[in-house]
Amino acid sequence: MGFASEVGIDLGTANVLVYIKGKGVVLNEPAVVAINSDTDEILAVGEEARQMLGRTPANIVAVKPLRDGVISDFDITERLLKYFIRKTCGSGRFFKPKIMICVPSSVTEVEKRAVREAAEAAGGKDVYLMEEPVAAAIGAGIDISKPDGVMVIDIGGGTTDIAVISLGGIVASTSVKMAGDKFDEAIIKYMKKAHKLYIGERTAEELKLTIGTAFPREESISMECRGRDMVSGLPKSVQVTSEEMIEALEEPLTVICEAVHNVLEVTPPELAADISNSGLILTGGGALLYGMDRRIQDRTGIEVKIAEDPKSCVALGTGKALDQLDRLESNALNKRAPYL
Repeated sequence: MGFASEVGIDLGTANVLVYIKGKGVVLNEPAVVAINSDTDEILAVGEEARQMLGRTPANIVAVKPLRDGVISDFDITERLLKYFIRKTCGSGRFFKPKIMICVPSSVTEVEKRAVREAAEAAGGKDVYLMEEPVAAAIGAGIDISKPDGVMVIDIGGGTTDIAVISLGGIVASTSVKMAGDKFDEAIIKYMKKAHKLYIGERTAEELKLTIGTAFPREESISMECRGRDMVSGLPKSVQVTSEEMIEALEEPLTVICEAVHNVLEVTPPELAADISNSGLILTGGGALLYGMDRRIQDRTGIEVKIAEDPKSCVALGTGKALDQLDRLESNALNKRAPYL
């Protein structure tokens, strides 16, 4: 395997995507690590480890090292990064790639340092950080250097990042810890309350992907859901409809719509006018939830467009940003652009 010199990483709470210059997105795997707690040995990473969630014996732990968009377990994140970098770039003692990593727009300096140190420890030579909404905008094919205002809503696994971008920088933004993972939690909570059924994370995610709905569907669909009856303690299956999913997801969806509204409220009037003409751009895995675009459009009255490949936008954006490093670095020195 040849060595890759420039790598873009979307270090997400749910998935890690790796972009290699000249090849595109070469890896998209869950950010899950399975560890033997007796020996501290890593047994599986990515999709193989995700299959183990909720199904492991006592001495094996399936861990998600990133929570709400930030590193909750530094050591495991470092090992996760090292594994994915070696898997996609090859390994060599004297070879160290340039790495561009995305972080949510609201992370603190301490959290930024943790991401940078984890990437350096995993084998990065020069590590750059970039804010997710900016990477998502670039990945969606928007020229962010223009003076026109663009609004990006990036709904990931741990955070929803909302930003108004103009002249290569963020004008107004917010980041809420309400995204894909919270959708799953809301579904688990609803199933307990409405059906007295205890289900796991993987089942909740399956419900979200299959019948999850943010805006009423023209035709109702349903799915069989299996779990443990909270009364008898025995396995049980129930039929769940898409209308129930709207009810289950009401709280997280309302929080996201409110956050969009709040950013629009503090957007300068000239840029607000640009946004009402061009529409809102929806990226991230959460953009694929049925009716998400219509839900936000209904709340704001502004047209919402889903990016072409919403899940890969951030990773693609990091890759494109690597091609423009010289310009971006000089901008960063002038404190004009959101790069570090």
